[in-house]
Amino acid sequence: MFETTSINKVVPNISEAEIKALNIKYKPLSATERIKQLYKDFDVSEVMLTSSFAATSAFLLKLFSEVNKEQNVFFIDTGYHFEDTIKYKEELTERYGLNVSSISALKEEHEFTTKDETWKKNPDFCCSINKVKPLDIIKNQYKVWVSGLMEWQSDHRKTLDIFELRGEILKFYPLLDISKEKRDAYIKEHDLPFHPLVAKGYNSIGCKHCTVPGEDRDGRWNNSPKTECGLHL
Repeated sequence: MFETTSINKVVPNISEAEIKALNIKYKPLSATERIKQLYKDFDVSEVMLTSSFAATSAFLLKLFSEVNKEQNVFFIDTGYHFEDTIKYKEELTERYGLNVSSISALKEEHEFTTKDETWKKNPDFCCSINKVKPLDIIKNQYKVWVSGLMEWQSDHRKTLDIFELRGEILKFYPLLDISKEKRDAYIKEHDLPFHPLVAKGYNSIGCKHCTVPGEDRDGRWNNSPKTECGLHL
């Protein structure tokens, strides 16, 4: 399904028909069954899992912790997170025994965005430096990128499939068709901890400069048409 052209770079070699077959195979499965099946089809060393440790991240992280404790979880530390986000990350890491690695922008590039206050004038560029680029540096070492996106969260996410080829990596969204109601019911049933800011009206949480209280993703990049940081586009 994939071929390796060098030690550090994995290039997808998968047809549309193969991706369609994966979607047909995984579609009727539950989220937990999808995650279990993932490790039958791919080795854990080929899987990249990212988490923002925001809002209800405990949902996906608990599922993965129950299936494969070896899975590494990448947290993109933009340097602009709420202190509550860092505490939430620490809480979930301890509670579920997660193997978390933080990645961040080059020091000089991050410092530029701080002095320039880039998020005010060009939020896309700020996200590119502090989110997209740090992940791009490690992304080509993996075959599959797992993310907890759900289709009800934005118009863009409604267009996704469980498996999609994005550039040079196969994206996997095990929670894609989980409704908000089912997610919340699972959280209640298993007493999962919410991000502390959810109680204050923040339902989607990113960097502190660009996040205000709001329903779903309405509080992100307030007063801007921007709805995605660029990681999943």
